[in-house]
Amino acid sequence: MERKDGAGKKNKGRIVIGYNLGDDYAQISYYFLQKEGDVETLAVVTGTEQYNIPAVLCRKKEVKQWLFGREAVKFAEEGECFLIKNLVSLARSGGWVEAGDEKFDPVALLTLFIRRSLSLLTLIAPPDYLEGVMFTVDHLDGRMIEILSQAGANLRLKTDQIYFQSHVESYYYYMMHQPKELWMQDVLLCDYDNKRLKIYRFGVNNRTTPKVVLIDIDECEGMERGVNPAGDEESEAIEKGRLDEVFLEIVRDRCGVSPVSCVYLIGDGYKDGWASESLRYLCRGRRVFQGNNLYSKGACYGIREKLGIEPVGEEYVFLGLDKLKANIGMQVLRRGQESYFALMDAGVNWFETKKEFHVILEEGDVLSLLLTPLDGKEPREVDIVLEGLEKRPRWTTRLEVRTEMLSEKELSIRVKDLGFGSFFPASGGEWNKVLEV
Repeated sequence: MERKDGAGKKNKGRIVIGYNLGDDYAQISYYFLQKEGDVETLAVVTGTEQYNIPAVLCRKKEVKQWLFGREAVKFAEEGECFLIKNLVSLARSGGWVEAGDEKFDPVALLTLFIRRSLSLLTLIAPPDYLEGVMFTVDHLDGRMIEILSQAGANLRLKTDQIYFQSHVESYYYYMMHQPKELWMQDVLLCDYDNKRLKIYRFGVNNRTTPKVVLIDIDECEGMERGVNPAGDEESEAIEKGRLDEVFLEIVRDRCGVSPVSCVYLIGDGYKDGWASESLRYLCRGRRVFQGNNLYSKGACYGIREKLGIEPVGEEYVFLGLDKLKANIGMQVLRRGQESYFALMDAGVNWFETKKEFHVILEEGDVLSLLLTPLDGKEPREVDIVLEGLEKRPRWTTRLEVRTEMLSEKELSIRVKDLGFGSFFPASGGEWNKVLEV
């Protein structure tokens, strides 16, 4: 590999990573910035399509050594270590984790697993060549962002380009980098792990500018696979038939809502080929794909987007669960001309939206925000009354304004009176409001 820093110089070895993290397994997809080709996924067994890294740690009883992944599973089966599973859920709960007679911080354990699993990439590219990483998880909320931020800081990677996105957004980026004819109509993603079936419906509203991409999520009942501890073949065949029948009814219902051009079947639940009648139905006039590395690839496309590498562009905007659904701004005077001052743009992650700026009030005690939804609803103006603000002559009240999204629907605004130099000292007044967007 060759690496030379500086503008206009070759930089062949740089790599970006999409990292899918869950309680059961992790996956790593990667892309070389200066190499022609597509996103690839790291195989845990060379020459195979075995991409899942078991998301477990074990601590050996005798030497107190930590193992991870497949090796941890092997030693646990032999009874030689304390096995720790469900690392993401443990980190969410926040309680101490016991291994033998010792206790450990669950976020530190999750960080250790991520660090060890990333070491598998050393045969692909040295750590110094890492340009950026995108972590993707099933559900991205405030707690998960806090965990991933702490883990990302403790990893001490050779890059500060560390981002997070949900599986829904990874699905979006994956689809936007597939041939357009696959998503001219709706696309179904059926994620099944033998316990839970989640269906994500990808659709594009071509009547808006920009075009709005929406992904609906539906968790389906009746797909939990029955346990057959005795391994009875007849019982197994009956259970497979039941699953096929239930799944067929589900996909028929979903395909009847609006035309579907493409279907993705992902997850370990489809492995033993029970979905015969369902597949026969889905393949009538539709493209059907089966695999299990869509999320990690979508995360890799996501980090490329963040770094401006083959971006989707401004023609499309994704309004997913983690996305701001409206443009937020103000009408202001700039150099004597009335203009729109953008605070936050629809389509960005709510947890990445912060703005700090100063304004001078012309008169009165009101700040007005303009909210413009992208779902077809009418724009609305929201007034923030600064009760108790000192009365001053026109154009002599300077304010510091800080805006931040607390969730995808809640906007926090903090306004502070800065006065106006030596003419009008700051009053110390401060106003805090939370608005629903």
